[in-house]
Amino acid sequence: MSTLDNHCALVTGASGGIGRATAVELAARGARVAIHGFRNLDAARETAELVRQKAKVRQEVPVLSGDLSTLAAAREVVDGAARELGGLDILVNNAGDLVKRNPLAEMTDEFFAQVMGANVNSALFCTQAAVGHIAAGNRGGAIVNMASLAAWNGGGPGSAAYCAAKGAVVSLSKALAKELAPRGIRVNCVSPGLIGNTAFHARFTKPEAFEAATQNIPLGRSGEPDEVARVIAFLAGDDASFLAGETVEINGGMYMR
Repeated sequence: MSTLDNHCALVTGASGGIGRATAVELAARGARVAIHGFRNLDAARETAELVRQKAKVRQEVPVLSGDLSTLAAAREVVDGAARELGGLDILVNNAGDLVKRNPLAEMTDEFFAQVMGANVNSALFCTQAAVGHIAAGNRGGAIVNMASLAAWNGGGPGSAAYCAAKGAVVSLSKALAKELAPRGIRVNCVSPGLIGNTAFHARFTKPEAFEAATQNIPLGRSGEPDEVARVIAFLAGDDASFLAGETVEINGGMYMR
């Protein structure tokens, strides 16, 4: 397992769940970490405290806030992280949201734009803002984007906009990987399946539906945020030095490509 000593990382959407687990995992492997939160800054500060406790090296953990669906806010967050950390080598574009389950008959252009903004704009704009900082380090770096099993199987009821957004993240990751590889920046993507202990399912999935979905997983259980975090950390490190444009499925065999 490669270490992330002397690396600087920003994790967006790190107030809980996969984002929180990823921030802790990166710090445990030696990275200095900044975290981003938007609507729940108290939870983001809790993540920062966990990072301080679990970090391989003693560190202060900057907490940044902003609506990443806009380029200006994304640049402010990324620039702030690079300034606070003294550079940037790793960007984890975890921020995203289903917003709500919304059937086709109730879809509006405003809602569709909101979902795309939260999931696609955020990844695009944060990456755009991060490239200069990562390239300035002269050793390359890594960007990991967050897709979903929903991109492949159409998701649950009322999630058409979210599925479209996560499908776009997969395609965006491939395009960015091609464009940024010559600059030494590897872009990859993870696609989690049914992951427990997240605000996503607490908000959008009834317990009985979650349990029913678990029955369709060959490994016989749902995943945990730290299991996704370890894959993200792998993609961010030197053990994945020849991986670019890949989407890693993390779903216990629920979906195989």
